[in-house]
Amino acid sequence: MTSEPQKIRWGILGPGTIAKAFAGGVAHSRTGTLAAIGARNPGKSGLNENFPGARILDGYEALLADPDVDAVYISTPHPSHAEWAIRAAEAGKHVLCEKPMGLTAFEADAMIHAARKAGTFLGEAFMYRLHPQTAKLVELIRSGAIGEVRMVKSSFGFAMPGFMPEHRLYANDLAGGGILDVGGYPVSMARLIAGAASGKPFAEPDKVAGAAHLGQSGVDEWASALLHFPSGIVAEVSCGISLAQDNVLRILGTRGRIEVADFWYASGREGGTGEIRIIRPGGEEVVEVKEDRWLYAFEVDAAGEAILAGKQEFAWPGMGWADSLGNLRVLDRWRAAIGLEYEIEKPEKRVNTISGRRLRSAGTAIPKREIPGLPRPASCLALGFEDFRTFSSGMILLDAYFEAGGNVFDTAFIYGSGYTETLLGQWLKNRGVREHSVVIGKGAHTPLCYPDVIGRQLTQSLDRLQTDHVDVYFMHRDDPDVPVDEFVDAMDREVRAGRIRGPFGGSNWTRERMDEAIAYAERTGKQKPGALSNNFSLAEMLVPIWPGCVTSSSDEWKAWLTARQMPNFAWSSQGRGFFTGRAGRDQRDNEELVRVWYSEKNFGRRDRAIELANRLGKSPIHVALAYVLAQPFPSVPLIGPRTLDELEDSLQALDIALSPDDIAWLDDGGSDRKLARG
Repeated sequence: MTSEPQKIRWGILGPGTIAKAFAGGVAHSRTGTLAAIGARNPGKSGLNENFPGARILDGYEALLADPDVDAVYISTPHPSHAEWAIRAAEAGKHVLCEKPMGLTAFEADAMIHAARKAGTFLGEAFMYRLHPQTAKLVELIRSGAIGEVRMVKSSFGFAMPGFMPEHRLYANDLAGGGILDVGGYPVSMARLIAGAASGKPFAEPDKVAGAAHLGQSGVDEWASALLHFPSGIVAEVSCGISLAQDNVLRILGTRGRIEVADFWYASGREGGTGEIRIIRPGGEEVVEVKEDRWLYAFEVDAAGEAILAGKQEFAWPGMGWADSLGNLRVLDRWRAAIGLEYEIEKPEKRVNTISGRRLRSAGTAIPKREIPGLPRPASCLALGFEDFRTFSSGMILLDAYFEAGGNVFDTAFIYGSGYTETLLGQWLKNRGVREHSVVIGKGAHTPLCYPDVIGRQLTQSLDRLQTDHVDVYFMHRDDPDVPVDEFVDAMDREVRAGRIRGPFGGSNWTRERMDEAIAYAERTGKQKPGALSNNFSLAEMLVPIWPGCVTSSSDEWKAWLTARQMPNFAWSSQGRGFFTGRAGRDQRDNEELVRVWYSEKNFGRRDRAIELANRLGKSPIHVALAYVLAQPFPSVPLIGPRTLDELEDSLQALDIALSPDDIAWLDDGGSDRKLARG
């Protein structure tokens, strides 16, 4: 007697229209069965009829707590996808999330991070990607059926009856509009075809230009974009919720073109025959793809097969994690091009973390230490975050860093033309944590490196930061032609005005200028420079990365820092990739790495970092960061993770305790020394 094959017990979170289509897919799948529905209004009429056989549970939390549910399909409006996918992963549930996976690639990355940590499956529900017609189309492209692909034209647009402010598609707070609702289809198709033409699963455009009409509620009612790929392929994509479009996929090649009508529904929602038309100068050929299975059953089974096999993401041609992230990055660029930021993404509405919870304090993963001159303990790692251009993207990393125990934030007047300071100010106010934080400000960068610039720029910085003081202040560059006493006087005035309430000093200043500044302050009773922000790393910077940069990694610098016990907030503390696989004695493709870091002395240090990392079960970059932390003077590395994975990876360095002998061995490889223990 053979046993029944194991089936995935699905729960649906959010029983709307698309959820009914998914339920039909489950009913016609090989691998799944519908177990339960999580509903905010479990008494709503029609639930039992629309989801026959499923238990109706009171609320989404109840669904995640149900032991008889293995996997959750999330079909709520777009803004809550990230929250519930993360909570589901934390509850040990596998997740299939309706597209778009998140509002942005940053949200999707946080969702992937949660799934990776939990060991659960996470997939984005682009149903057409799992249908056999997609595989057939890719096969035709790869076989050269129309020669070399030059252009893709793809649309998905429909017309609602009229402007309906109460409908989710027009609701700004629900991230309505065409780009997120259906724009991901033609974008994902263009990326798929460009990849197939290059022998890859998908390809990423190097240029994205977009235009759109923003309607009464501020969402995109119809929109178009041009994508250019490194291979030369150009894609024209369009979408809309207030404009019916032909929804024909066209792929143009050197020996003909392919056309497929209503590709997104393949051979039909409940099966049927799809047609791929190949049009060449000599005539037309129709390739039929007959499939009796229901359209949504393919994604159910693809997810089920992955889950049963212990996989965490879809197999191609389903959209794996890298594919989903790439797709959302294009949508992010499209939205940026048309200036579309939803109200739900702005600070006033983003009062919780990405998981929907209030910000938690008292984290201990990042230890704190006393820094002379600071009124509160400072975390041993400082966070720099130049790369974020919206509050909703930056808050994810800021929240995670703070919840881990981090409280030192590195900003500068010039970063992001001021946006980094603005973002931090919004976050500090929104989260109510200014008095728990150490804010670093920097100003007077070349070419505006003058004493009278300091006060003016600090005024603007404080306005952006929504605070009346910074805790640490650095001159971003030095101008040796200006007497050092003028700079000290300017910064001392800000101390006396209460706008700098901790140490000040120089970023990219020499020892000689620091000594001169300290001596002047001591003679005149001014506050003396009490901190530095120079490059410091296990790898010594050979030439400046940027004009005016100063490294403090030499033996002379280390002796000076130790003798003065001068705090150094070290930038590029991990050698900007020198301790990763991007560098190597025979790898010369990265001009910056070669120019700035390549020397036999540095490679010797890298070799020893690799050896020690192997002994500890860590990575060389962890050893490099631990080296900066273990110096005999206050040393605070600045880290610049872009993702939650990168942040957590950096924290692994905190497990490594390096002794003075370890430090010396990493530096110069001296005779047998006791190696570090984790």
